[in-house]
Amino acid sequence: METTYEYKLSLMLSLMWDYNIPPGHCLEVLEGKRERAGHYNEATLFRKLIESYSWFTILSIITPERILELLTDSTIQSLRFKSLSKRYEFLRSRLQKNLRPSG
Repeated sequence: METTYEYKLSLMLSLMWDYNIPPGHCLEVLEGKRERAGHYNEATLFRKLIESYSWFTILSIITPERILELLTDSTIQSLRFKSLSKRYEFLRSRLQKNLRPSG
């Protein structure tokens, strides 16, 4: 089941509750269609996303392929909690294994 655009916007609005940044701009940054939303770039916004939402919620917002692009060593190392760092190192290894082009 595909997540609606309105639902994604509501998640962005909740994520950015303390900033006056349009939720659509945030979604566009995460999708790679825009460079910045307020003072956030894709790396800082993605870090905020993974520190705030569950894995399955994140999957409902952006594709696994885009997650793999954004889930860099730098992002993982910048997470505030070591338990999250370990979890996302594991998830990145699984994404790399499962999203490898076949052929």
